[in-house]
Amino acid sequence: MSEEKVKGILAAAVIWILIIGLLAVAAKFLILPYFQKELVKETGSESQYKHEIKLAADSFSGYCLLRSPAMQKLLKSQGIKLTIQDDGADYAARMKALAKQDVAMAVFTIDSFVLNAVKLNNFPASIVLVIDESAGADAIVSHKDSVGSIQDLDDPQAGLVLTPGSPSEFLARTIIAHFNLPRLPEKWLIKADGAADVYKAFVGADPKQKRAYVLWEPYVTKALSNKDAHLLLDSSKLKGYIVDVLVVERNYLKDHGELVSAVVEAYLKTAHSYAQQSDGMKTLVLEDAGQTGAEKLDAAAAENMIKRIEWKNTLENYAYFGLATGKDDSGIRNLEEIITNITEVLVKTGALSENPLAGKAHTLFYAKILADLKAADFHPGKAMNVIKGLGPGTGELDKARPKTVLPPLADAEWKALAPVGALRIEPLAFARGTARINLQSERDLDQLATRLASWPQYYLRIEGHARAEGDPQANLQLAMERAQAAADRLIAAGVEPNRIRTFAAPPGGSEGDSQSVSFIVGSPPY
Repeated sequence: MSEEKVKGILAAAVIWILIIGLLAVAAKFLILPYFQKELVKETGSESQYKHEIKLAADSFSGYCLLRSPAMQKLLKSQGIKLTIQDDGADYAARMKALAKQDVAMAVFTIDSFVLNAVKLNNFPASIVLVIDESAGADAIVSHKDSVGSIQDLDDPQAGLVLTPGSPSEFLARTIIAHFNLPRLPEKWLIKADGAADVYKAFVGADPKQKRAYVLWEPYVTKALSNKDAHLLLDSSKLKGYIVDVLVVERNYLKDHGELVSAVVEAYLKTAHSYAQQSDGMKTLVLEDAGQTGAEKLDAAAAENMIKRIEWKNTLENYAYFGLATGKDDSGIRNLEEIITNITEVLVKTGALSENPLAGKAHTLFYAKILADLKAADFHPGKAMNVIKGLGPGTGELDKARPKTVLPPLADAEWKALAPVGALRIEPLAFARGTARINLQSERDLDQLATRLASWPQYYLRIEGHARAEGDPQANLQLAMERAQAAADRLIAAGVEPNRIRTFAAPPGGSEGDSQSVSFIVGSPPY
């Protein structure tokens, strides 16, 4: 046989081997799976679900309604399966999952939603519902001998121990953005890994160190059981900052609005149903903690948790999305304002280099889902019971929590107020030797009035200052007049008069600051 013939036979053999190999690969990865899939289909049954919606979350108790049997039951009756994917509070991974459309929905605190979208250079989802707000679940504690108030953090040696990326970090940033702490070091953040780690640092710290510890329940309660512990501030003292929301991937929202509406409606019905039972939420929180493997809770801890999480109802959601007016909005701010305020905190404290949402905060939420429900006269109590043992709905719309109005204080009560800290504001400028405020300072006071709405449980001491030289009595009178001028402007801008008391500080100094006004918030002792 010639050499050329041999080569031809070998070449043909190689080709046939390749063909057989490709056929084997095709059989293994294409043909056999197809027949296997067909076999499973022919020997199986139709699913009871027509749709599966994947939602990214974590084990935080505030999300227990989403995981509840009642909500699953409501959605199941509509052929919808809601699959909760626990990502261990990895917000960056959660945002990427939305961007890649691996999940259709997710939950975020608003600050983490903004931060992680900016990091991704993409806002792939829109807010459709406000779930809850921290009302004491996050707190800042200290050793009372070293840090007795927020103002004691105005020190080059001070620092805050916290978990980066957590709601507690944003609580710290909110404090720094609102209080006058010019000497707090630029690198104030001391990293810890979770509330347990922060608690461990608190217990093991030198009590004379200028340190504050930012943690969440149940570790807040554990820390405060220490006889040397002091509660500087908790999230019940501010409004509109640590807020959890439900977001939906934008393409899914556009293409499957009816499914999103079904989820929102089911959530509001579920929230209403559990709220109607005296121990409904406590039972749910306990069961949810056991199922998620989160921090083990007993009945007392669950009760404490419920007091520190404010789940939002239907009417409150209408208000957040600008769908309730007048007395029905209960003073709740529109989401556009809330997102703007949160973004400003992130910029002021260096978490963001610039505001990515200037004039565009409204693009981060979608009001149509709730607007359609309201137009259809939706009420969560109209549906049949979703929780065993629950009586029929009353037919009345959920009530928004009333706006906090502080009672007037007697002189002795003003003196007994525990100082919290001095609010951050540019020094007020007055016409020389008068109490007439210039135009820019009037604008600064109007902004301060808006910010004070976020601190509804604090009273405000306004202290006027004047120079030491000259007639002491005249200087004291001028200081009082300047304090009163600032108070009048704040009251005109909407601050309740009951919250304000003016004082004149003893004259001192000769610099510009000695002629200005300071704003110190205080609270009745905890």
